[in-house]
Amino acid sequence: MQIANVEGRGSLIIDGRIVDVESATAGEISSDPMELVDLRNHPLLAQIQPDGEAQEIDESDLGPPVPRPGKIIAIAINYRSHAEEANKAIPTEPHVMVKFSTCITGPHDDVFMHDLEMVDYEVELVLAIGRSGIRIPRASAWDHIAGLTVGNDVSDRNEQFRPPIRQFSMAKSYDRFGPIGPVLVTPDDLPNRDDLEISLTVDGELRQQARTGDFIFPVPVLIEWLSRYVTLEVGDLIFTGTTGGVGDSMDPPTYLQDGQVVEASIEGIGTIRNRFVAGDSS
Repeated sequence: MQIANVEGRGSLIIDGRIVDVESATAGEISSDPMELVDLRNHPLLAQIQPDGEAQEIDESDLGPPVPRPGKIIAIAINYRSHAEEANKAIPTEPHVMVKFSTCITGPHDDVFMHDLEMVDYEVELVLAIGRSGIRIPRASAWDHIAGLTVGNDVSDRNEQFRPPIRQFSMAKSYDRFGPIGPVLVTPDDLPNRDDLEISLTVDGELRQQARTGDFIFPVPVLIEWLSRYVTLEVGDLIFTGTTGGVGDSMDPPTYLQDGQVVEASIEGIGTIRNRFVAGDSS
């Protein structure tokens, strides 16, 4: 299934057309997109078929498929290429940051850079938790995942590395520093949930490209490790780490400029396109 947030309403994308879930289920599932993340609702969702009222997709209507995550966990280094470009040792256990939930924005929204001069991109596969659990064994990890989406873990590198204490979480949590989308795809609807092509371009120039099969810590390992002492709840998001090619590691470092368009893509899920704008919404 392809799950979408269409103008704030939970929807399915079936054969390229939008089906409003509240209408299709006669109100049994509400219009709240967060209801579609809960795996308890997926058997009913799977029965929905498009009707004559189904509308074609207008990408500008798509919002973040998980608009109000309870918590957002981000993995610091999960590709060898990123560890190598950052001159970091290959980790033996995951390293974790957080992003504040208010950073989430839609797949085609502008990202405001304020007066910042070191804003960077990071394409990431994002997992949405659909069934709560703690001490989840890796063998059943996928049973707790409602779907996967594309994310851009936007970062203010100046704040991230500001001495004396690095501010990873704050630097990655400004409003709109977490665009996700365009849809949430259930694992069974992907060609190979464990090995998906992932890439990012800036104004059409390819900057990042890899496969999620290159993860240092595959999805089941991450779920098992993260849930050792922390309950993963329905609606939580996990940003699984980025590959090599970030602007901060270029020679010289190359950060995003006013008006540049960043496209982040993952095989079987789609592409998010965000314009980066100097200043802010006011």
